[in-house]
Amino acid sequence: MRILLKYIVAVAVALAGYTATCHAQFKEEAFQQTYNEEGTYNPADTADRLFNFKEYIGGLAHKNTIKPGVMFAGSVVLPGTAQIYNKDYWKLPIVYGGIGALAGTGGYYLHQYSRQKKAYASWEADKIKFEDTYGNNTYHTPAPVINHQYKTTGTWLMIGAGLVYWGSLLDGVVCYESERKPDPGKATLYSLLLPGMGQIYNGELYKVPIYWGGLMISTHMLMNNNRNYKRFKRIHNEAASKDPNYTAQISEETAKWYRDVYRRYRDYSILATVALYALQVMDANVFAYMHDFEVSDDISMSVEPAVIPPNNAYAINPAPTGATNSYGLRVGLTF
Repeated sequence: MRILLKYIVAVAVALAGYTATCHAQFKEEAFQQTYNEEGTYNPADTADRLFNFKEYIGGLAHKNTIKPGVMFAGSVVLPGTAQIYNKDYWKLPIVYGGIGALAGTGGYYLHQYSRQKKAYASWEADKIKFEDTYGNNTYHTPAPVINHQYKTTGTWLMIGAGLVYWGSLLDGVVCYESERKPDPGKATLYSLLLPGMGQIYNGELYKVPIYWGGLMISTHMLMNNNRNYKRFKRIHNEAASKDPNYTAQISEETAKWYRDVYRRYRDYSILATVALYALQVMDANVFAYMHDFEVSDDISMSVEPAVIPPNNAYAINPAPTGATNSYGLRVGLTF
C-alpha cells in the first residue's frame, strides 16, 4: 500500500512539474523575439511566469481565460478544476465519487490484507518461540488466515481510482475550447497523457505506428532485461552465500558478469523509453505550432543574361583604366 501511494504521489508531482516546464520549453510563440504579450512587458521580469495563481482562480471564476497548460497543472493538484473551468459541473460527482469510492474501498481491502499478514507473522514468531521452549510439544493455536484476494482486489480498485483521475485530466484537455486549431498546448498535453494522441489531434496518423512501435519495443526490452537482471542477481546471491546445497553450474563470477550486463541493458532500455516518450511530446507541440506555417508551392528558377559593370565601391584594388563591362548569367530562385 505504501509503495503504491508513493508511486501515485510521484506521478502527480512529476505531471505538475512537467506541465510547468512545458510552458517554458514548448511555447506557442517559440520563434518570436519576445514571449511577453503586447502591453504586459515588465523590464524587471527575466522570464514569463510559469503559473499565475491569481489568473488560475480568475479562470475558475470565468472572469478570464487561461492556457491549457495552466488549467492542466491546476487539475493535477486539485482534480475537477478543469471541469469547473469548462463549465462541466455535472462531471464533478463522477470525478470525486469515482476517485473517492474506488480509492477508499481499495485502501480498506489493502489494510485488511496488511493486518492479516501482521497477525500471521506474529503467530509464526510465537510458534517458533513455543517450539524452542517446549521442544516437540504441539503448538495448538491455529494459524490466522491470509486472504490474498484482498490484495488483488485492493490493488485493482486503486488502479481504477488512478484511471478515473487520469480520465479527469484527459477530459479537461478534450473539452478545453481554443480558437487555434490545432492548439499546441492541447497537442502537448494529449501526447503527455496518451502517447500518439497529440499526433492524431494534429492529423498526422502515420506517426502513431512509429512511436507506438518504438515504445512497445523499448518497453519489451526493458521488461526482458529487468527479468534477466533479477534472475542473475538471485543466482549470484545464492552462489556467493557458499550454501552447500547450491548445485547450479553457474559460478559466482559468471553470474556477476551477466547480472551487470543485464542491469546496464535495462538502464539503456529505460533511457530509450523515456527518450521516445519525450520525443513524441515535443513532436506534437512543434508540428501543432508549425501547422499554419506558410510554405509556397511556387518554386521556380530563372536564368537570364546579365551585364556586370566595373564597380570600385567594394573592390580592394580599383578597376584599371579602360575596364569594360563583363557579361554572364544570372540565376534566380523563387520559393
